[in-house]
Amino acid sequence: MSEEILINVTPPETRVAVVENGVVQEIIIERAERCGLVGNIYKGRICRVLPGMQAAFVDIGLERAAFLHASDIIGTPGEVRGEQIHELVHEGDLIVVQVVKDPLGTKGARLTTNISIASRYLVCMPAVTTTGVSQKIEDEDERRRLREILLRYVEAHQGEGGFIARTAAEGVSEEALEKDMAFLAKLWRGIKDRCAHVTQIGLVHDDLALALRALRDLVTPEVERIRIDSRAMVDKAVNFATKYIPEIQERIEYYQGERPLFDLYGVEEEIRKALQRKVSLKSGGHLVIDQTEAMTTIDVNTGAFVGHRNLEETIFKTNLEAAQAICRQLRLRNLGGIIIIDFIDMTEDEHKRQVLRALEKCLARDHAKTHITEVSSLGLVEMTRKRTRESLEHVLCEPCPCCGGRGSIKTAETTCYEIFREILRESRQFEVETLLVLASPEVVDRLLDEESAHLAELEEFIGRPIRLQAEALYTQEQYDVVLI
Repeated sequence: MSEEILINVTPPETRVAVVENGVVQEIIIERAERCGLVGNIYKGRICRVLPGMQAAFVDIGLERAAFLHASDIIGTPGEVRGEQIHELVHEGDLIVVQVVKDPLGTKGARLTTNISIASRYLVCMPAVTTTGVSQKIEDEDERRRLREILLRYVEAHQGEGGFIARTAAEGVSEEALEKDMAFLAKLWRGIKDRCAHVTQIGLVHDDLALALRALRDLVTPEVERIRIDSRAMVDKAVNFATKYIPEIQERIEYYQGERPLFDLYGVEEEIRKALQRKVSLKSGGHLVIDQTEAMTTIDVNTGAFVGHRNLEETIFKTNLEAAQAICRQLRLRNLGGIIIIDFIDMTEDEHKRQVLRALEKCLARDHAKTHITEVSSLGLVEMTRKRTRESLEHVLCEPCPCCGGRGSIKTAETTCYEIFREILRESRQFEVETLLVLASPEVVDRLLDEESAHLAELEEFIGRPIRLQAEALYTQEQYDVVLI
């Protein structure tokens, strides 16, 4: 499988796309005013402790207070940790925390005191002395080799914390890993010194910019080239790679073509499609994806696909194709949290198993951690996908000013009847000569056409004239009844 990383820089926005075999699989967008906070380390102040929620709110200098749960608080080495939040922190305490989830919607950032610092091959955890190896490294001999290297270093450098070998560490020499561990230990010492001297709340250490994080986290041996359309960013990327990831330096390429880089690979079109509810499948079926605050629901439909053999075979093939499309959409849209998939009902157990296996196989390439349950008695598949940053829709869109994010508005007919009731209400309460109705052109047209007879009856009933005035800036739901 061939992979490419595309980096498009349009100040103040940076966009990264992952392309596998010519197909866009992942899109990450970061803007200057809404940079990702995950990985950033702050000195904060506990502003509120909530024993009922076993959590605390922490002021770290952002617009909204961040959230710290008791389970994300660790004590100093050897300390017996209390069970209750009020035993762990108190209002007014200064505390060093790290962001593990960006602010999402109305929720503040999620924090932890278990600091971790990532490099190309390793993750350093200063507060613990344990070691670990990424589960994606399956070869037992390699896992044993990596664990032994980490253990030797930890035992020889007591007090520098524990380490986890990332997937990229597979096959890397002991010398390179030791250099990485020494670098992370030095970086943490610098952060710790800054924390000790800083007395005000605020940022102590920020993670890399998006383009450099992409080099560190997304580049695998399968990635053949990294194309960047900004000369300044290419220079930064080359310098970063030379210092920390020399093996990828030759793969970095400056794109100078006349066509925009994202247009060349069809990324702009994929972004447009990823903001729509309906996703068409090649067979003629389709998915309907709905995001809510609590979860995301995905409905699979056969649509125009009628198959060639029988109904069960048609359903099975549609579900298999849908499983692959769903995995791609999860990455493209960066959907996280609880996800409910309503596959078309299958009667054969073997078909259910194959669809689940196809889903698991496709998700294996996902960088985010996922967990899938079996098909439920209602024919639903429940899964979770770790969410650390906002979805593509939340980054690029805002709620519709007409419907407030509902996805539908009242019909002109409904608004007309609401106006009739408002007129009755006002005419009974106040003595006026005339009533003026301000409404959208669509509503006024209906009042003058389909509802004209009802409007005449209402005028006769209240004994006062009703005037209409169309307001182009009013939405179909807005209206005012003015007493004259």
